[in-house]
Amino acid sequence: MRTENLKHIENLKHIENLKYIENLKNIENLKIMENLKKMENLKSMENLKNINNIKNIKSTKNTKNIKSISTRKKIFNINADCQSDLHYMVNLSERLKKVKIMVDAGEYFTINRARQYGKTTLLKSLKEFLKEEYLVISLDFQMISASKFKDEHTFCTTFARLLIKSIETTKLTEMIKPTDTIPSTETIISSEEPAKPTAPPAAQLLAPLKNALQQNSSSFELFELFDCLSELCQHSSKPVVLMIDEVDSASNNQVFLDFLAQLRACYIARRTFPTFQSVILASVYDIRNIRRKLRPDEEHKQNSPWNIAADFLVDMSFSPEDIAGMLTDYEKDHLTGMDIPLLSSLLYDYTSGYPFLVSRICKILDERIAQDSPSTPAWTKAGFLEAIRLLLTEKNPLFDSLSSKLDDYPELKQLLNRLLFQGQDIMYNPDDPAVDIALMFGFIKIEHACVVVANRIFEMRLYNMFLTFPKMQENATYKLLVSKQQK
Repeated sequence: MRTENLKHIENLKHIENLKYIENLKNIENLKIMENLKKMENLKSMENLKNINNIKNIKSTKNTKNIKSISTRKKIFNINADCQSDLHYMVNLSERLKKVKIMVDAGEYFTINRARQYGKTTLLKSLKEFLKEEYLVISLDFQMISASKFKDEHTFCTTFARLLIKSIETTKLTEMIKPTDTIPSTETIISSEEPAKPTAPPAAQLLAPLKNALQQNSSSFELFELFDCLSELCQHSSKPVVLMIDEVDSASNNQVFLDFLAQLRACYIARRTFPTFQSVILASVYDIRNIRRKLRPDEEHKQNSPWNIAADFLVDMSFSPEDIAGMLTDYEKDHLTGMDIPLLSSLLYDYTSGYPFLVSRICKILDERIAQDSPSTPAWTKAGFLEAIRLLLTEKNPLFDSLSSKLDDYPELKQLLNRLLFQGQDIMYNPDDPAVDIALMFGFIKIEHACVVVANRIFEMRLYNMFLTFPKMQENATYKLLVSKQQK
């Protein structure tokens, strides 16, 4: 018995030892697991730190990028449109308000001004200015080649594609009227939530045009195009404004004249036919003066397809105050110590506020005289006069355009010859074709019921240009001028 008891005690001890060992193992495992967790936590914390560091680095880079963009040197711009974050430019707010009054009134009109007079800049700024209240469709006919005007179908297809692209690139949160997305009966029964549109708003708005293009039918012409445009205007959540830049490139095409006639017809029927709130065309030529034959066999009968256009009377030239504001912005960045009233007055006196000429002179002062002529202080009267000398001796797109117009329109050359060399007082006559052409191209302006050369820069440039003509060199006046200079 005693032996058995001893064995039993031994067994119990062994079991206890086993349990103890098992407990130790469990404790060890727990410690290992605890350590693993700690390591995982450390890793996750390290990862978070790394992520935060990466974010910080990215945000720092972004901040640097933002700073580099915001501190990028502005310039005086003479090419394409001006942008306020990149270029020194006049404040357009008052002009935009005046144009918006015309848009609010539902007027169709043409912004016709001479070359490089700020038309494109005004249109792009106007699009931003109107976007809260209107769906603005902005097109540029420079993107359409001459071959696209060969017939109605080709033009309408091209126009529709341009319009679709313009709307799809417009960032609008809502384009369709709420009442135009109607849930089906089954949806109303099965759910209390309003049905969501099955397609994005832009896709719904453009569906008629896209469907017409997909059919690729040769019958898609002006009637079909304007039927789709009417649907677009009807279902848009905002009134639609159509803006077309550079319509000069299309003005010699019969298809474009028929397009204008359709716009005119829609404007007249606008009470019963949904159409554009306003249509704005931009060109050098006054579209109202384009004549369209009613029928080819009746040459004596003519009619303007754009005689519904309102007068555009907004002054787009720069006033002395406009120029002073632009120079003030420049002075804040460069601290030249310039006499702003003096410089703005000189700029206006020589240019009469012609936008390109103002910006070009400022660009010469900033980029050429200030950097290349250290002996001549740039933003002074002496620097200004040196900029004028450089301007008059350079070739630029505006001066090239002036020269080509003299070759294209002999009556224009005769008119300017009378003003420059014969000293004639020419009364303004709106029915004089030469006067009409000179005004349209910006050669002249009207003062006290007489026509005069538009500005001193043009006067000096044209004067020099005329003196190089062979016929002019045979003139007694030219010979007298040469003899005086030789003395």
